[in-house]
Amino acid sequence: MSTPELVTVTVDGREVRVAPGTGLVETALAAGVEIPVFCYEPRLGPAVGACRMCLCEIEGMPKLQAACTLTATDGIVVRTAQTSARAAEGQEATLEFILVNHPLDCPVCDKGGECPLQDLTFRWGPGNTRMTFPKRTFEKPIPISPAIALDRERCILCYRCTRFSEGVAEDGQLVALNRGAQSLIATFADEPYRAPFSGNVIELCPVGALTSTQYRFEARPWEIQNVPTVCGLCPVGCNIQATTREGKVKRILSRNHPEVDEGWLCDKGRFAFTHLQARDRIADPLRRVRRLGFDVLSWDDALDEAERLLRASQGRIVTALSGSETVEQAYALGRLLRGGLGAHAAVLPEETSPALDAFRAPLSAIRDADLVVVLGDEPVAERAPIVELWLKAARRRGAQVERAGDPLRSCRRLAGARSALGRRLRESERPILIWSDEEGAGGAHLAALARELGFADKPGSGAFHLPCTPNGRGVADAWAAASDEEGPNPEPIGLLLVSGDEAAADPNVRALAERAEHVLVTAMFQGLAVGWANVVLPGTSYLERDGTYVNLEGRLQRLRRAVIAPAPDELAWISRLAERFGVQVSPHASVVFAELSERIYDGLPFGEVGERAALRTRSEAPAPDLPAAPASGAEGLRLVRYRPLFAGPAVERVPELQFQRPGAEIELSPKDAEDRGIAGGETVTVKHNGTSLQLRARVTRDLNDGVARIPTEHAGDLGVTVEVAK
Repeated sequence: MSTPELVTVTVDGREVRVAPGTGLVETALAAGVEIPVFCYEPRLGPAVGACRMCLCEIEGMPKLQAACTLTATDGIVVRTAQTSARAAEGQEATLEFILVNHPLDCPVCDKGGECPLQDLTFRWGPGNTRMTFPKRTFEKPIPISPAIALDRERCILCYRCTRFSEGVAEDGQLVALNRGAQSLIATFADEPYRAPFSGNVIELCPVGALTSTQYRFEARPWEIQNVPTVCGLCPVGCNIQATTREGKVKRILSRNHPEVDEGWLCDKGRFAFTHLQARDRIADPLRRVRRLGFDVLSWDDALDEAERLLRASQGRIVTALSGSETVEQAYALGRLLRGGLGAHAAVLPEETSPALDAFRAPLSAIRDADLVVVLGDEPVAERAPIVELWLKAARRRGAQVERAGDPLRSCRRLAGARSALGRRLRESERPILIWSDEEGAGGAHLAALARELGFADKPGSGAFHLPCTPNGRGVADAWAAASDEEGPNPEPIGLLLVSGDEAAADPNVRALAERAEHVLVTAMFQGLAVGWANVVLPGTSYLERDGTYVNLEGRLQRLRRAVIAPAPDELAWISRLAERFGVQVSPHASVVFAELSERIYDGLPFGEVGERAALRTRSEAPAPDLPAAPASGAEGLRLVRYRPLFAGPAVERVPELQFQRPGAEIELSPKDAEDRGIAGGETVTVKHNGTSLQLRARVTRDLNDGVARIPTEHAGDLGVTVEVAK
């Protein structure tokens, strides 16, 4: 591939060579010159030149130009405010007009100390004001959602927030009303900003106009520390900064990893951190002494009780893993239970497949694809929200995004010679497959399809299985590495060990608990274990752990402890308990990782899992055969249950996110709704084999015909096919 010709640009007397079409703001940075901006943000698409802060003098042009709207051409000569008196005067005038109605409330503004307007005013603005009239004021703060407050008098109309809503999240809920001096930011029809990515506008805002209700008046910049870590609430593994003050997490900010998240966060990852201070947080070990009563235990007594249960149930132990454990926790638990107690049965959070490693690619490959096919009818945004943003970016770049519906049938159909979509996948240079369904062995089936379509020979291709849990792949690999032996499922179960709140909330695990003689649970919250656990040990959150996670790309990423948990880390008590069985397990994540890394990560040092983790290269693994197409089901609509993004133990304890949770509704395609005479918002009856539910209908184009979609918590006992009628 030939190298593109470079053009020469002169910025403040410094020559720099860049690719043609590079923005002048980036060109100046390459020359070591900063051009100040407010409205400009490369991730939001083409510049709009709204704020005029980037005014520069361009040789040959009579008027000052907005640098963000221009690109590099050969021979162009640029003079910024650092060398041009005209540009400096223009920037000072711009700031003067921005500040005409801007309140002087920096001491109480949450943006104070982190504010670009504040910084640039000190550097480029006038030293005093010529304005003596009263500043304009508005009602404040305006709650545009339970999580976001709007102070209109601070707004400088940079339009970053509305451009994000319209051009990135594509929810269209944040708009600019009126024109000229009367322009203001509002939500569409004054409805709450109810969208999964709404919190990004807080970070995008260059002033204190949009602020977090959780962080409002909670801290000042000189009182906080920002800890680089990874979000542990979904399988994407977005890179984040956890802001802490006095030992508590106060906010979550994005930390741009251009291959994983591009600096965006979903609202669950941004706002759900307050579950750390939940009222039913467990801080001490508990033992059930009555049907619904617990006694608090010391840690020594709790470990004695855990040892007694383990010894009494040896050979009849089952462990239910949640997929939220760190790689190190899963390995340490496996060393204790499989190394110290022999053969052992486990319930893994979900099936994973190393065969997908042959088609590994960064999530950013979705944006650069020319054809993307989503297999399954579960909403991508509910399973892996940032993947939905990558899909929208792909569409904006001209990619074809197709939804193939039932994944098992689609595998056979796409691999067949008669499928037009299958032929397009074979002919495409940069095809992407995404599996968004809970169908068992989905990763293996996806790998088989990718192999059949020739993805192994296409560097721009990729195949992504969207797991249900944040670290399902890492947990499965670490558990397998702990021992070569796996015992049969015992009956009766002597001891069920439940690891994590997600597992404790799983109805299938609860069913196992009813069959077990004793149950030992590790959980953060009392509400999940009261009534059926014999012993409860305090759990920790991803923000309270050191260790590693493996995201849906297969990327190993580093978690760093942001705050100290109210109870010892799981590795600490696993280490102490393992000693009683003659098993050496270190309480330190770095030491456990070093042992594990020799087995499955090619000896990668713990310290090299850096702040911006690299994606491992593709590796060959045998792919299974394509799955057989399932037999045709009964008549009716195929029911797809899905776990909502804004659900689960953490979200249930965050008041600001409750308005985001889906209601009791059923989603239908436009055709299925029309065939049944159903309009959006109507109450419909959903039936299956004598079971009947009343749900509100929602018509969506993001659904294949013949499918009905209901959140799991509202689906009741409905079967795999349902009848829907008014």
